[in-house]
Amino acid sequence: MKTKAKLIAVIAGVALLAASGAGAAVWWMQSHRAAPAGDAKAEAPKEEVKPAPDYKYVTLDKVLVMLRGPNGSAVSHYMAVDIVFKTLPEHEKRTKEHLPLLRTVTVKALSVHTVESATAMSVEDFALLLNKAYQANYAAEHREPPFAEALIGKLIIE
Repeated sequence: MKTKAKLIAVIAGVALLAASGAGAAVWWMQSHRAAPAGDAKAEAPKEEVKPAPDYKYVTLDKVLVMLRGPNGSAVSHYMAVDIVFKTLPEHEKRTKEHLPLLRTVTVKALSVHTVESATAMSVEDFALLLNKAYQANYAAEHREPPFAEALIGKLIIE
């Protein structure tokens, strides 16, 4: 009977030791998770996340461009593209006023392509090409574009 009592006492001691070790581990994890009151990181205000601006979208519909043949001659193939300009609400009116200029820059940038080169390009390639052309035009005039980005709304190569 004495051996049973010793065995129960040893098991109870091991359980008590394990429980106190677990409690100490939890306490240590909690104290290191929260920053101390004097820590510089705790005193610095959290950086506010600004919501994305509420963009307006201005469309430039039906820009038609004649494509060139393989030797540079005019052929009966054309490209029709609808472009959407992503702009801030306060620049929407200015973007609409610039649509004739943007149409001209679009035709100039796209008219150098042959049928083969145009069909080989993706929509993303055309958007990148047009955005570069718009940026270059506004940089040459020393002005900021009234839009953030030009997107392709529709692209037809016929």
